[in-house]
This record gives sequence, C-alpha cells and structure tokens, in this order.
Amino acid sequence: MLYTCSPGCKNPHHRHDPDASNGGGMSHAAAKASLSGARQARGAYPVVDVHCHYFNPGVAAKTTDLDMSKNDPSIIYANELTRQVNVVQMKERASRLTGVDERLEDMNRMGIDIQAISPAPFQYFYFVEPERGARLAREVNEGIARLVADTPSRFVGLGSVPLQNAELAIQELDYAVNTLGLRGVEINTNVNGLNLTDPKLGLEPFFARANELGTIIFLHPLGFSQGERLTNHYFNNVIGNPLDTTVAISHLIFDGILERYPKIRFVAAHGGGYISHYWARMDHAWRARADCRTVISKTPSSYLRRFYVDTVVFEPAMVRHLVDLFGADRVLLGTDYPYDMGEENPRQLIAAVENLSEEDLGKIEGLNAAGLLRIDLTAAERVA
Repeated sequence: MLYTCSPGCKNPHHRHDPDASNGGGMSHAAAKASLSGARQARGAYPVVDVHCHYFNPGVAAKTTDLDMSKNDPSIIYANELTRQVNVVQMKERASRLTGVDERLEDMNRMGIDIQAISPAPFQYFYFVEPERGARLAREVNEGIARLVADTPSRFVGLGSVPLQNAELAIQELDYAVNTLGLRGVEINTNVNGLNLTDPKLGLEPFFARANELGTIIFLHPLGFSQGERLTNHYFNNVIGNPLDTTVAISHLIFDGILERYPKIRFVAAHGGGYISHYWARMDHAWRARADCRTVISKTPSSYLRRFYVDTVVFEPAMVRHLVDLFGADRVLLGTDYPYDMGEENPRQLIAAVENLSEEDLGKIEGLNAAGLLRIDLTAAERVA
C-alpha cells in the first residue's frame, strides 16, 4: 500500500519516529497534513504529476571525474549564453531539484498531491563503461526509493537502468521494480546517439522483460543527438527534445516494439513530441510504400494511441489536441518540475481546455496516473 505501512513496520528507511528528519523532508504526519491542505477545495481523487525530477547529489559527487561537456548533447550543442543561463538555473533551483521541503511547498501551491519522481536526465550515464553505469543507476534508484519511503503519501518513484548493456539493464529493472518498489523506469530516447531499436544495442531482451513485468517506461529526452544546427536559442532543448522523442517513438512503432510487447506502458514526455501533429503522414506512408510496412501489421497510428502523454505542452488548445488523438484516458498531468522549461500552473492549463468534461478533467489531473502508477485511491481518501 502506498500511503500506510503495516503495524509495527521496522523498515529503517521509513523513519516512523515523528521527529525523524529525512534530510529536509517531512514526517509522515506532517506530509499527510500538507496533503490534506492541498486538497481542501477538490474532490476525492488525487492530483498526480507524472513528470518531475530529482537530482541525486551523492551520485553527482561520485561522478566529478566525468567530462559531461563531451558526452551530454545538451551541453555539446549549446552556445556560451545557453551554458551561462543553465548554470544560473542550477544555482537558483538546486534546492528544489535535490531536496524535499521546497518541493512539498511548491506541490501544495500548485495543488499537486503526488509526484512520480524520476531521475534528472543528466544522470543517465549511458556513456560510461557498463559496470560503472549499473552501479550509478543503482545509487540513483536507491536514492529515489528513500525519498518515497520517507514521504510515501506524496511520492512514488521511477528509476533508471544502464541501457548501454541489456543484461545489466534487465538486472536493474528487476531490482528497481521488484525490490525497491519503483513503478517503472525512465529512459533516454536514444543511447549514445543510437536508436533504442538499433541492433547494435541488443535491447530486445530488455523490452521483453519490461513486457513480462508490465512496467512503465517513461521516455524522456536529453537533447537531440545530432544537434549541430540547434546550438543557438536553446534550440537543442526547445526543438531538440521533442524531436528526439518523435524519432524514438517512430522507431518503437515501425520496428515493432509496440507490436511485440503490448504490455509495456510507455509514457512520452512533452506531449509525445511532434508525432501527434503529423501522424497521418506515417499512416499514408504505411499504406503507400512497401518499405514502411516491413514489420508492423497495422497502421502506425494504431500503435501511437497506446502511448500515454503528459500535458507539458503549455497551451490549452494543444492539450485539447492530445485528448482528441489519444483519448482522455491517455493524457496525464505533468510539470517537468523544477526546470525553467516546466509548467508552473498545470491545473490552470488543464482547466482552460475547451469542452473538457468534469469526468475527463479528473482523469487527466490524477485518475489516469493513479491507475498507471498503482496508487491506492482508498488510502488517498483516508489521508485526505
């Protein structure tokens, strides 16, 4: 159960002592009180943010030897002004990215009851040797699991896996889901510039295991891996992030991952990128050309509609478009907290969507995510 422990729970991570500190977090009682306050003006369902990040400072301290400027596309394909702005952002938002107190305050202000916390994309570490990558993913995952255990009424977790090695990725997926109780994993939209379906990566067994577990895979980009034309104006994030997601989703569909592994629950960040706005071109190509239907047996859009997408699209009309294409059951509230490219008022954004029924509003704000993340709604009502 997400919100309550069994009587006499002895898990040291849960810190049932009401005076215990979680390194800037809150006791169970204080967290429940905050949750109740955040929900005073609403119905029984929780508001759930599926897109928010945590940067593990301990992992950062252990990776100071890594030259991120040579391996991170968001740094490689950025001009000097962008790098300076990013440094300032990290200074201003570090406490929100690495801590808990301000995070909880911001959640209450935004009317967010529960965050599904995923790793900061800067901590994928696919470029290091596989064994070290596996150790770092383990530390990232255990850090998120501790946050969840310390404040279980407000957080659930998504982990990380070392995709540079399929066998190690499977091992960490099993540990994250089955041992730590994380709800799934976040992965980049490419691995060191290779498509997720590239045979050189050999990730088919990883997807097969994810399918067996019926787990969540949250697709979150880290810039476009060939971003030479996107260095100015922060374009490798502004344009490159949704572009890389579009490429990743397209390969997952056309290379048959969605067809072979229907139990994986894919969630695509930033509204799924650009693919939702020009999917009909893919369907046309599938009908018109033999080279576009070498693997899949149905139109590409039939697989596309199996994705979940978040609402980090900044405009009510674009949320309306996502609802029209994917259905209200597949759209999830997201913020990209705490980055400056995030949505500061997610509930206002959703409330401004035209012709959205109260039922669909409840689904998008939290009921869809509650089902996806296995959040106990009965327990949520007791907390409130």
